[in-house]
Amino acid sequence: MSRPPQISPVNPLPPVVMVLLLIMIVNEAIFSLGASRILPWPAAIGWRLQAIQDYGFYGQIVDDLLFRGQIDLDRIMRFFTYSFIHYNFTSAVFGCVFIAALGKYVGEIFRPLSVLAVFFGSAIGGAFVYGLLLNSAVPLAGAFPGAYGLIGAFTYILWIRLDSLGQNQLAAFRLIGVLMGIKLIFALMFGGTVVWIADIAGFVFGFLLSFVLKPGGWSELLARIRRD
Repeated sequence: MSRPPQISPVNPLPPVVMVLLLIMIVNEAIFSLGASRILPWPAAIGWRLQAIQDYGFYGQIVDDLLFRGQIDLDRIMRFFTYSFIHYNFTSAVFGCVFIAALGKYVGEIFRPLSVLAVFFGSAIGGAFVYGLLLNSAVPLAGAFPGAYGLIGAFTYILWIRLDSLGQNQLAAFRLIGVLMGIKLIFALMFGGTVVWIADIAGFVFGFLLSFVLKPGGWSELLARIRRD
């Protein structure tokens, strides 16, 4: 007698999401072990700060690109690499949780390359807006702009679904409203930086990119333009 197929009660994460998480987890493990002096190299305690300096995103890069014409591999690379380095363990954990939860949901509807396009497109857009609007010497680091881009894609999916059900589409923006409210409360209570600008920009880019990255999205967008 053959056994019935085993069905997992938990759907696995999309492979592209797992790859993003793996890079972040490995990096954070190395930095945390180095900071705790478990690794045998004395310089390991400073690896996190060194990585932020070498791979974080500086707002000055946008001025270099737009106004000075200084374009090189190092500057372009930082638009991508800053997402995989975090200032501390807690930030890395929350970033990974956001990516796992939202990436799983979005990955069930979007194609794998579209999920990557949302994440990196939002990370690039968030970094660009951060550098364009702020003259901050604090380097941008962490997965949140890209993760907020996935929140933007999640919001777009809900927005379309509510429209098809004839319900109020503003309800789709409830999650981002709650998250920004929490950020505001923490900033008022404990102080904070202005990196939330990159997060909001990441959300906007993720939402807008979803119009064309969703399966059939480009055709739908063209059809709406023609109707208008």
